[in-house]
Amino acid sequence: MTGTAARQQLERASVLTDEQLIKGCLNGDPEAWSALIDKYKNLIYSVPIRLGMYQDAGDVFQAVCVNLLSNLAQLREYRALPKWLMQTSYHECLRHQRATGRYTELSAEEAENTEDTAVPGDILVQLEEEQSLRDAMNEMPVRCKRMIRMLFFENSARSYAEIARELGLATGSIGFIRGRCLARLRKQLENRGF
Repeated sequence: MTGTAARQQLERASVLTDEQLIKGCLNGDPEAWSALIDKYKNLIYSVPIRLGMYQDAGDVFQAVCVNLLSNLAQLREYRALPKWLMQTSYHECLRHQRATGRYTELSAEEAENTEDTAVPGDILVQLEEEQSLRDAMNEMPVRCKRMIRMLFFENSARSYAEIARELGLATGSIGFIRGRCLARLRKQLENRGF
């Protein structure tokens, strides 16, 4: 499958609900698994990154994905998946810190209670807000989603001419379309209580 075909397949799958994706995963659908991981990869990675574990983020991500695969059938509430992923990522970060010995060692009591340790409130709020933004972005039309990503999420700023060329638009229309896309995103976020 070409990169373009795979990207289009993931975009189609990104409109599915968590419930549909989870049921697909449980039925052995590899596309559902890919879409589920694609939807939540940034959330999973954001926990170790927020904790300053840049070098270990990939290991934490893999461990969380294995844990998700192993425990997906036990998930009782589909809407709880994002919070479960945040909590699992946080616990995996604590385990990884303990195992590598590169970070502050937990006391015996703290180590015992790792499973019961909740994500600190301020981090949890930020993670939930970031995931709300990602979810709202996923519900945007493809052109808006791509434009917003190019304008606001890429490290190197692009000119309107470059964005227009990539999206097949007139350069003069970028500002107008950007405004409409941002208004649509704002509405999506408001509907989510953001």
